[in-house]
Amino acid sequence: MTTRQDDRSGQDASPRLADHPALPQPKIGILIANLGTPDATDYWSMRRYLSEFLSDKRVIDYPAWKWQPLLQGIILTKRPFTSGANYKLIWNNEADESPLMTITKSQVAAISDRARALWGDRVMVDFCMRYGNPSTPAVVDRMVRAGCERIVFLPLYPQYSGSTTASANDQFFRALMTQKWQPASRTVPPYFDRADYIDALARSVERALQGRVPPRLVASYHGMPERYLKEGDPYHCQCQKTSRLLQARLGWPDGVIDTTFQSVFGSEEWLKPYTVKHVAELAQRGITDIAVISPAFSADCIETLEEIQGEIQEAFTHAGGRNFTYIPCLNDDPAHIDMLMTLIGENLAGWI
Repeated sequence: MTTRQDDRSGQDASPRLADHPALPQPKIGILIANLGTPDATDYWSMRRYLSEFLSDKRVIDYPAWKWQPLLQGIILTKRPFTSGANYKLIWNNEADESPLMTITKSQVAAISDRARALWGDRVMVDFCMRYGNPSTPAVVDRMVRAGCERIVFLPLYPQYSGSTTASANDQFFRALMTQKWQPASRTVPPYFDRADYIDALARSVERALQGRVPPRLVASYHGMPERYLKEGDPYHCQCQKTSRLLQARLGWPDGVIDTTFQSVFGSEEWLKPYTVKHVAELAQRGITDIAVISPAFSADCIETLEEIQGEIQEAFTHAGGRNFTYIPCLNDDPAHIDMLMTLIGENLAGWI
């Protein structure tokens, strides 16, 4: 006995055996990706996470024979303790997860609700992390098993960098390599200069500062080695453009917004000026009222909740600063979700 059954392309298939395995209803997947988070703050959880992160050749491109003995020996013997202590300061104890995980879940829930209202059950929304859990391969496999024959992959990095956007794409492509039946895929480009992204940033500034113009707004971006810029990475230029566009949208005069870089690691020269040094220099020059925003981060995380509001704020106040205002990341702000949904819709063109 045979029966007719639609295949994953949605077209009427030729007759199949009655005992042929059932195929899921064809879907389009929207896969949101962020950097990642440790599963817990204990030594071994931190070591697993840091080992995966710092073993990524996109992040640290030294030869393995030179880097891995140093990483697996000295660095991963000590750093999990200090990183774990920093994570404990910001950990969401109620949910037993990092704030990045909590916020990412909230963002994805909002996107899922919007997608369901627009496209019903034809679209599946999920998220993955480049490092840690849920892993990119596990989520891609789940989406394929659920019937996703096409996937839009959206790394939540406004500015492109080989160490972030490209690394996330690499892992997505590696996950596709394991699939017998690969879905068609699209990767979403960076959105550092989109008008709706800049507007969402500007509105967050206006809301946090209640309309006032501070003596200085420090736009602090995650850093990277200067060498990467010289080797062709566009990240530095895209950060500078985001700051320029934000200033124009706010209508502020030149010199109010400073672009700086944080999270320096290792002995190489990184993009300058360094945020922690720059805010101290501002205070020493008599600029004792500043605000700080992090346009490279789509969600508040260890770099914003602990580094900026801890180490960087302390450097400012120690040097004589008085008023330090941190402007939260866009997180699950409706304007941010609106922008992401528009971006997703553009990249679904022709698919739905």
